[in-house]
Amino acid sequence: MLSFTDARQKVIDVTGGLRHKPRRETVEISQAFGRILAEPVFADRDYPPFDRATRDGFAVRAADTAAPRSQLECIGEIRAGGSFDGAVGARQCVEIMTGAAVPSGADAVVMVEYTKREGNRITLERAAERGQNIVPRGKEAKASSLLLAHGTRLGYVELSLAAQVGQARLPVTSRPRVAILSTGDEVVAVDAQPGPRQIRNSNGLALETLVTLGGGEPVQLGNAPDEVGILRKSIERGLEEDILVLSGGVSMGKYDLVEQVLSDLAAEFHFTGVAMRPGRPAVFATCRGKPVFGLPGNPVSTMVTFELFVLPAIDLLSGALPRPLPIFRARLATPACEKGPMVHFLPARIEWEGREARVAQLPWQGSGDIVALALANGFLVVGPERPEIAVGEWVDVLPRRGAI
Repeated sequence: MLSFTDARQKVIDVTGGLRHKPRRETVEISQAFGRILAEPVFADRDYPPFDRATRDGFAVRAADTAAPRSQLECIGEIRAGGSFDGAVGARQCVEIMTGAAVPSGADAVVMVEYTKREGNRITLERAAERGQNIVPRGKEAKASSLLLAHGTRLGYVELSLAAQVGQARLPVTSRPRVAILSTGDEVVAVDAQPGPRQIRNSNGLALETLVTLGGGEPVQLGNAPDEVGILRKSIERGLEEDILVLSGGVSMGKYDLVEQVLSDLAAEFHFTGVAMRPGRPAVFATCRGKPVFGLPGNPVSTMVTFELFVLPAIDLLSGALPRPLPIFRARLATPACEKGPMVHFLPARIEWEGREARVAQLPWQGSGDIVALALANGFLVVGPERPEIAVGEWVDVLPRRGAI
């Protein structure tokens, strides 16, 4: 049975090898957050387009400031977006604001905090060095230089940069369409009144949200009962989309039919179990050229396995590199004891004390306990090599997407 890291790499290798060219579209820049850039973005001019002051103060010639308490004549003022006609000559200066263009003749800016002014006479309390508090023209980027590469995920900084160079509309890849199919006779719609032994389809909503957070477009197929013919028809509908994600029906029970139906459809299975808990029965296959994920039906299992395995497939089919798992280290706040030859992902609460993260496992009743998961903002990751971990030891934690 594969480790979760090997299973994740298998998803990346197989999905990356599929012959899939992401569709493209052009969107308004205000609608491009989180999208994947389909074409590179280049600088339309030098940045900055002029020698730019980085502090409020006085534009000077550095050579005029060498003597202690040098005095200069202020011959004008430049604000951001303004201009100055003329040049700074010997023993002259110009008052300048942050972001303004440095006037001709000046080669440094002295911060206003280090000056005293009496009328137009400016006394400098410290010397300046050539280039001080100035960003030269083109220092950030030269005209036509590459700013954002094809395949870049557009966050707020990337969008700001695209706006700076006038890209009001951006070519992006279309979001992969992810079909979501729940299974099981016991599952009813969210707005239905469940029977005494039925449950509402909370997994369907969770998976829709996870797909959206991951950059995909969810396609909700509802629930299929434990009947081969209906399940097959639903799976075939899901295979019309870019990715198919099923929840439930992948364990070893008599009515767990997902693997049987996929086999009948000539699916190629890449793994049918992972050495992890929760999530051990997770399945990954390809069928008709599409990635197919069979996730365990218990909610905590569904959410953990989506994060580990489905998310990198969405990234790859979006035209991006798979995002690394955001696992980081924290000190254990309560003792942990988990035995068995697999990695455990345990609902946990992560808090910070100063700059140090601390994590405490939460009480829970197994992989069906979504109530406990709602109190958690991450997972404590406990491997088989450390069955007992004492308070204060460093451990791995995986944040819950959207909770931190």
